[in-house]
Amino acid sequence: MPILSIILFTPLLGFLGVLLIPGSKKRVIKIWANLAAFAGFLVSLRLTEWFDKSHPGFQFVERASWIPSLGVQYLLGIDGISFLLIMLTTLIGFIAVLCSWSAIDERVKEYYAMLFLLQCGMLGVFMALDFFLFYLFWEVVLVPMYFLIGIWGGPRKLYAALKFFLYTMAGSVLMLLGIFTLYFQYFHQFGRYTFEISELMRLTLPLGIERWVFWAFFIGFAIKVPMFPFHTWLPDAHTEAPTAGSVILAAVLLKMGTYGFIRFSLPLLPQASIDHTIVTILAVLSLIGILYGALVSLMQQDWKKLVAYSSVSHLGFCTLGIFSLNHAGLAGSVIQQVNHGISTGMLFLIVGVIYERRHTREISEYGGLAHIMPQFAFVFAFAMLSSAGLPLLNGFVGEFTILQGAFAASKVWGAFAVLGIIFGAAYLLWLYQRTMLGEVTNEKNRGLRDLTPREWAVFLPLMAWAVWIGVYPKPYFDILDKPVTQIVERVHGKTQPVEASLTEVAR
Repeated sequence: MPILSIILFTPLLGFLGVLLIPGSKKRVIKIWANLAAFAGFLVSLRLTEWFDKSHPGFQFVERASWIPSLGVQYLLGIDGISFLLIMLTTLIGFIAVLCSWSAIDERVKEYYAMLFLLQCGMLGVFMALDFFLFYLFWEVVLVPMYFLIGIWGGPRKLYAALKFFLYTMAGSVLMLLGIFTLYFQYFHQFGRYTFEISELMRLTLPLGIERWVFWAFFIGFAIKVPMFPFHTWLPDAHTEAPTAGSVILAAVLLKMGTYGFIRFSLPLLPQASIDHTIVTILAVLSLIGILYGALVSLMQQDWKKLVAYSSVSHLGFCTLGIFSLNHAGLAGSVIQQVNHGISTGMLFLIVGVIYERRHTREISEYGGLAHIMPQFAFVFAFAMLSSAGLPLLNGFVGEFTILQGAFAASKVWGAFAVLGIIFGAAYLLWLYQRTMLGEVTNEKNRGLRDLTPREWAVFLPLMAWAVWIGVYPKPYFDILDKPVTQIVERVHGKTQPVEASLTEVAR
């Protein structure tokens, strides 16, 4: 069964269904969108039954010739890293559709169509094992996100949408130059053209070329993460995007950058990846991102912008783990990417809930909400502690493992990263204190209703997943063990290319 193609194209069925429903039938469109998104999540659950964590290579490989003259294939496959990110994507995709039920009431048809197109693009990024196919999905993602921000966003939506598009497009062009460098180098060495990633791993490149390609990839991936100093598009995009757009952007879209480092930069360019200068620069940028994002979050007066800057800090931990270049750092980075999707996704949903009721995100407008909305205050506390890394919740597992890898690589890196955790707890606790605790400071808040059953349905899956990872993370480390070990060995030159030819895997 071509399970990956089924998962990949289920959102397109939702997209086509939305297009066939008249725009005037808003309720029908919403019902169809929720059913289609839930079906996409249910289909992906089959992977949890069939995925073999002991398998050393890519699984569920699907291959078909597409453009033979250019060496382009329709080539899909996943390992433990992409498996976890796909599961995160399908769950967040459903939650994003569900949370939009009452938030979006204009141009509903186009809105849900863009959500489904975005979902398809993100899934394709995590599945593609052909560089041309990967780049196609990478670029497809830009279009629906641009429209989600530019049409359904806040007062400065056009500025934020254009800034997002231009930043990410500039990075994509440089990444494309790096891809073509590998493409033509392969032809020069082997006499044929291919974009197949496992074949490109056979390349033997001079260190100078590897460095050039590494930096070309770096710009594309760093903007998407975003790493400091390429982060300036993110707060604007988050602040102006509708709630579902912010949730998808934080939970999934940013992970495309960290995934690119793990899937392509490290295994394809092992010499450049362990170059002392490159590693030091990337580690320093990650640490600056951790501390800068946390300190700027402490200064914010806008609830949503605070959560947006917290993403800069949290993603800094993920890139620090990657460039620790050891097993603990890489495994912790992937788990923390999932954790960030869960925790920050919940935080943006919380902002969306309160914004629907009050239509303001100014922190000074709130205070004492726990007396009026106790259920909301409980969920907010849970999400806040999850993001801060409380033991027995998901954030602790990822941060602890990343710190283990960072200290193994450099005690200085680990020491600065610990400061980031302290500052992270500070801005989250201060936010909670200003909005939830104390006396009710604004009479406009007294009539606010608490969480509805639909809103509980949005939060409960994420809360359950956060507890599962925090209490019993072993299955996640088992899933990541093989692919992470292969990447570490590939980077440090202890083995031959990470994967055998996918032709052998397919057979």
